[in-house]
Amino acid sequence: MSRLGPEQLERYKRHLLLDGVGPDGQEVLLGSSALLIGAGGLGSPAALYLAAAGVGRIGLVDFDRIDASNLQRQILYDTGDVGARKTEVAARKLRALNPDVEVTAHEVKLDASNASEIFAPYDVVLDGTDTFPSRYLASDVCVWQKKPLVSGSVMRFEGQVAVFDARRGPCYRCLFPEPPPPELAPNCAEAGVLGVLPGVIGMLQATEVLKLLLGAGEPLVGRLLVYDALAMEFKTFRIPKDPACAVCGERPTITAPIDYAAFCSAHASAESALPEIAPSALRARLDAGAELLLVDVREPFEAEIASISGARLIPLGQLEARLVELEPWRKREVVVHCRTGGRSRRACELLRSKGFEHVSNLAGGIEAWALAVDPSMKRY
Repeated sequence: MSRLGPEQLERYKRHLLLDGVGPDGQEVLLGSSALLIGAGGLGSPAALYLAAAGVGRIGLVDFDRIDASNLQRQILYDTGDVGARKTEVAARKLRALNPDVEVTAHEVKLDASNASEIFAPYDVVLDGTDTFPSRYLASDVCVWQKKPLVSGSVMRFEGQVAVFDARRGPCYRCLFPEPPPPELAPNCAEAGVLGVLPGVIGMLQATEVLKLLLGAGEPLVGRLLVYDALAMEFKTFRIPKDPACAVCGERPTITAPIDYAAFCSAHASAESALPEIAPSALRARLDAGAELLLVDVREPFEAEIASISGARLIPLGQLEARLVELEPWRKREVVVHCRTGGRSRRACELLRSKGFEHVSNLAGGIEAWALAVDPSMKRY
């Protein structure tokens, strides 16, 4: 006989009717646990649906506060929550949604010193982060603890989902043995993201978590699901297990947490070799009358929101075709900027490859300029 109470029988009625769930499966969910790394764009919808489904214990790892810019996609929060800690607000709302669910807030920055302890009590880990150090850390710890990792990512109009479980398929390192350089992998703050996209990907992640906990269906182990919102198209790609993988391969060389920030930065040679100038230093040079060309590689609509006086606007996508405009500055000082520094790094690399000798990147872009030099500037 089912051990579900009358209120639970009513709450989970639609689950109880499913052959793949039923009363036994619902009891499994109530006795299961999932850890969500990140309570943001991906974590918000995933947490809501996992709590609604009755996953008995949910852990939330996040150390950030709610910002107004989060509200476009992070649906756990509303305007009145701005400034509050994400884990506190998320835990309160999830408990209100389903009192059956125990919510544990881990208000810390996940790193090599705490990940193993945080992961240990949970059955499944859902990764909703947007940094490569966090993704490699989560994958490695899941390999060592023999847990499945449900990975998701979003950028612009595209999202990806995969399940990494080294016991029966590849891990994250099998797909990405080395992280790409930052200029090739901007985050949402730099590249933007369609507000509904994290909802689609977060719900797909939640679906995979429920399948894994229930032992139902075929999880995305060894497969990468790519969603193109503009084309409204899903594609699936096979991910082979790498026998030479440093963590899950036949002869692993990484068997304990490492310095993941250093690991990722070590492969960012293009970024480390690129000269940068701080906003305050640039301001001082401009005030001193230095002869330099400031190139803004953002889009025109961005320049209408905020711009640095005297900057020449050449969107990154047009830069190579318009190099003739910069020809007089080939041997003179050129400073490039965008919003936070990603696009301008790529622009600097292009200019240097075309023979421009004195090119530097504005560190932190116009966002850093607004914080350090011009607080009156609009930020977006």
